[in-house]
Amino acid sequence: MEQRILGRTGLEVSALGLGGAFISRWGSTDRGEARAAIRRALELGVNYIDTAPSYADSEEVLGYALQGVTQPYCLATKLGGRPEPFDPRDKDALRWSVEESLRLLGRDRIDVLLIHEPDRPRQYDWWEDYDSFHGPVNEVLDELKAEGVIRFTGLGGTTAYEMPHIIATGRYDVVLTAFNYSLLWREAEVAVLPEAKKQGMGIIVGSPLQQGALATRYDEEVERGARWLSPQRRQQYRELYALLDEIDMPIHELAIRFVLSNPDVAMVLSGSRSVAEVEANVRAAKMGPLPQELLRRLQEIADMVPMRPYEEPFGLPFRREYTGPGHAMAWRI
Repeated sequence: MEQRILGRTGLEVSALGLGGAFISRWGSTDRGEARAAIRRALELGVNYIDTAPSYADSEEVLGYALQGVTQPYCLATKLGGRPEPFDPRDKDALRWSVEESLRLLGRDRIDVLLIHEPDRPRQYDWWEDYDSFHGPVNEVLDELKAEGVIRFTGLGGTTAYEMPHIIATGRYDVVLTAFNYSLLWREAEVAVLPEAKKQGMGIIVGSPLQQGALATRYDEEVERGARWLSPQRRQQYRELYALLDEIDMPIHELAIRFVLSNPDVAMVLSGSRSVAEVEANVRAAKMGPLPQELLRRLQEIADMVPMRPYEEPFGLPFRREYTGPGHAMAWRI
């Protein structure tokens, strides 16, 4: 597995990381299957695992699966969503949440602690001063870092235009951006990626498969179903599928290799639920960056829909219920 440097942290991380969202109840994965998938990822050279308190029972499952593992790996989790109701101004509750993460994960230190979705409008009260982004959360992060409980801090968000303002403070070591940098969605290129690079942050891309929309093909729905799909996006999918037929490449491989073709990206996270999915994603990552001509053609397809249509959710709900615009769809395909 290729190793890359995670920005100014200096950590050498695998180009493919393991996202923990679906190693949980969300993925309908039993603990034995989850443990096997996690252990197999480590065997194949994956050395970075990401989770969060809000990913169902992911932290607890990881704690079980990683028990007794002796090989080195980096573990990241997040601050946000626990306890309920979540109050980002309650320093005692914030510290308790981190202590609970440590307990569930079976660790005495967290390598990277990210603020979970600080860019969401409902969570603007992360900070007392919105212009400087100063507040209790950053105070707790600084204290935990000084105490050696966490090594590095980061941001985990999904917006393309709110997040860069937080990144620009220069306070954080790592950024995880999700749902906005993939084969068909390029909003992160506008400001998120350039600002993170300017600040020397380690850049991680999550949801390269758009929660399933780019994990497999949906030819029938693209042609005759999915009424919520905009005409422009429908035609874009047709062009993408025609290209896949031409180059004879699985869509998940093209999606993973596309992200890893960007030299500014240190890692792409894969939400593998099983040993088979882990092995497939590792094989794709090991194929390396895409040829420049293929990247050029993918850019032409991406340019067909430069901005996300309003009615479109983060993960297109092919074979799932459409619940309205702007929602991430954490459902098994």
